[in-house]
Amino acid sequence: MNAHPVFCTIVPPHILDRLAAADDPAVSEPARRTLQADAGHRARRLAATLVAPGATPGDTPQRTVYDAGHRTGLPGRKVRGEGDEAVKDATVNRAYAGLGATFDLYLKAYGRHSIDGSGLPLDASVHYDQKYNNAFWDGRQMVFGDGDGEIFLDFTIPVDVIGHELTHGVTQYTANLDYSGQSGALNESVSDVFGSLIKQYALDQTADRADWLIGAGLLAPGVSGVALRSMKAPGTAYDDDVLGKDPQPATMTDYVTTDDDNGGVHLNSGIPNHAFYLLATALGGKAWERAGQVWYDTLTGGELPAAATFADFARLTVAAARARFGSGAEQEAVVKAWSTVGVPTGA
Repeated sequence: MNAHPVFCTIVPPHILDRLAAADDPAVSEPARRTLQADAGHRARRLAATLVAPGATPGDTPQRTVYDAGHRTGLPGRKVRGEGDEAVKDATVNRAYAGLGATFDLYLKAYGRHSIDGSGLPLDASVHYDQKYNNAFWDGRQMVFGDGDGEIFLDFTIPVDVIGHELTHGVTQYTANLDYSGQSGALNESVSDVFGSLIKQYALDQTADRADWLIGAGLLAPGVSGVALRSMKAPGTAYDDDVLGKDPQPATMTDYVTTDDDNGGVHLNSGIPNHAFYLLATALGGKAWERAGQVWYDTLTGGELPAAATFADFARLTVAAARARFGSGAEQEAVVKAWSTVGVPTGA
């Protein structure tokens, strides 16, 4: 399959647009710089093609962390390689650990060797640019900003952010979902789902103990909010004078029709996010084992069209649950979860 990587960031454009309009230059200037940088990266991603890694799959990751030195040249100076001892820079060590946590979830839960399934080395650059308010997967590597300290902290802090961005790579190598409209929202949602599962796996949490937040710990202390998104309760992650109120819908009743953000990919992802949360908590136990397996089978099964709608994805999750677990509790829970958020499954 010819995968065409898209430029995907953890902080959506609608948040940065609002911050860029803030009166306080300590808030607006970093946001404007981030938007400008992201626009340039996005244009380059559209022209990029993938290069086969030529790696031999193994049961250990091949991680390399670089320090961009607050500049924009990538990857920067190598500061930690696979198997190296921890360094004094906590940001480097968090990036290294997050790459490993992502590798572990995919290998141990689903038998997948790295994000491409063929042992792709996992590279990351930290300390990117000045007060850069984002993290992204550029089709080949991870890149982390340090945040502006006013709204966002270091982007290596939440392991689910690392897992989210690397999962865009998994999607790139599998279903390769188009990054617009409902297929784009599914692309974002799949990254949130597995980002959350990576955190839960690393913490050995059951579904009822997980916080189901994406980016917890990323918001600065003065911000009124707990994370970037909530899968448990979309629309409640933050409500802040500067940041605004979390606009994510939880059901199709509040589906957002917009031309912004590639058709609202970061907004409407709340709907399939909530469906997954409902499924995982209904089944109980460790969410990566049954709910996550259904989502993984759907993503990698070869039947998901690049322009998939929510209904397409929902229908295939029902089929995946039946194929994996039979016509029982898992399939029934999948149908109920999608029904609750207003997405038809055809079942």
